[in-house]
Amino acid sequence: QVQVVESGGGLVQAGGSLRLSCALSGSIFSINEMHWYRQAPGKQRELVAVMTSSGSTNYADSVKGRFTISGDNAKRTVYLQMNSLKPEDTAVYCCAFVTTPWGNYWGQGTQVTVSS
Repeated sequence: QVQVVESGGGLVQAGGSLRLSCALSGSIFSINEMHWYRQAPGKQRELVAVMTSSGSTNYADSVKGRFTISGDNAKRTVYLQMNSLKPEDTAVYCCAFVTTPWGNYWGQGTQVTVSS
């Protein structure tokens, strides 16, 4: 059975940094993509960052230059380094892995709160 466990998150002042981690365990052949999403109260879920198996990355405009996605395929772990945090970054953050055989596995979500 495939499981995804997130860690990190918490409360930080504006301008601060946090690092989220997300680890996948279980029987899969390979990881094709790693995603980070977030959802703030009353807002739609937003795709924040993507990393493919080739190492290419893509970011939402709202986080470009501040957030960095990285991954360790051998450890089946993805990270999101968040710097220069703003109150509008407050949300529940979730990771997701797209795998072979095809699967889309999600973490449980972790709260990030940025105080002004």
